[in-house]
Amino acid sequence: MRINYASSKLQKTLQNEKILLKCYGARQANKITQRMSELFAANSLHDIGCNRATRLHTLSGQYKECFAIDLVHPFRLVFKPEDGDKNDFTSITIVKIIEIIDYH
Repeated sequence: MRINYASSKLQKTLQNEKILLKCYGARQANKITQRMSELFAANSLHDIGCNRATRLHTLSGQYKECFAIDLVHPFRLVFKPEDGDKNDFTSITIVKIIEIIDYH
């Protein structure tokens, strides 16, 4: 999949291992790196949904039309599809990373 970012700061953080470690610590940084690798390797959002460990789920409220995948509890990687039909995961091939947050 192709990945875009909500801000250049978020992109820099997620693409720089040193900054990622400083911001999130080793355990969380490793999980973020794993999830980002899974997103890059996927052909579509359907591939992410097939991996039960990601626990892909839709969001509501202020994150309406967004999805999230699990990181180290309680944090989630929140992203929004930028193409395709949100009801057809095989058609979603571009996502925009919105943030990493504990929204509970």
